[in-house]
Amino acid sequence: MNMKIDFCGIEFKNPIVTASGTFGFGDEYNEYAALSEYGGIGTKGITRHERAGNVPPRIAETPSGILNSVGLQNPGVESFAADIMPHLSEFDTNVIANMSGNTIEEYCEMAEILSDTAVAAIEMNISCPNVKHGGLAFGTNPDVVYELTKAVKSVSKKPLVVKLSPNVTSITDIALAAEKGGADALSLINTLLGMKIDINTRRPVLANNMGGLSGPAVRPVAVRMVYQTAQAVDIPIIGMGGVMSGADVIEFMLAGASLVALGTGMFIEPDLIIRVKREIEEYCKKFGITDITELIGAVKMN
Repeated sequence: MNMKIDFCGIEFKNPIVTASGTFGFGDEYNEYAALSEYGGIGTKGITRHERAGNVPPRIAETPSGILNSVGLQNPGVESFAADIMPHLSEFDTNVIANMSGNTIEEYCEMAEILSDTAVAAIEMNISCPNVKHGGLAFGTNPDVVYELTKAVKSVSKKPLVVKLSPNVTSITDIALAAEKGGADALSLINTLLGMKIDINTRRPVLANNMGGLSGPAVRPVAVRMVYQTAQAVDIPIIGMGGVMSGADVIEFMLAGASLVALGTGMFIEPDLIIRVKREIEEYCKKFGITDITELIGAVKMN
């Protein structure tokens, strides 16, 4: 069967990619399953300059998921471009570079630097605090999302994927603003804001008090948001949020996603990609599907 996906004019050998926050820069997982198994890999979030991240504890397990407040620990965009991307380009897979910033100027500078590398696409995390607008996340205001996307798109030579935050009143308003600003694609969802308290110390478990919730607990919310977004926009979507099986990938595709990202599930099963691909192939064989693109947006609503 045909597993290939055309995404923003880029050929992906299969619809499985990795969620940026969980995958590091690939070498850790390459020991368990070759990077060439994936249609694409989303790299760890990069900032304009090196960041040490938050102090620990910054990971906490919860029922059907985890909370994280890692704080974007990374070597900075220039180090990524000079030292990491040349190594990743040796692998037979598409690299989606994720970037985070605190100002529009930072995002634009990073997009220009990444555009001169071999990355296939740039994923822009808009769940970051906008220091020029009181610290509120870029991704919570449609007008700001439009302004940011338009600015970055004007300097990016690579397809721009805008990663949406679920911590908003209306996901479709944000998605439409990104599309209007020139986004080539969208990815969703980012983590939901959560908190865990140690009842013995009466203090939050995370040193940063709150963190992002990921894992199977968020999947129904993610599927709903992907469906709503797919109905509202005309650009492709990367779906993510608690994917643990081939069935989960198919569910996201039926909701409207063209690509689907593995994230927290790989902490449990580092070679999850192998089982997921096998389960997708078994499903397609069972239902006589010869082209994986037949699944995109094919949900039958009641």
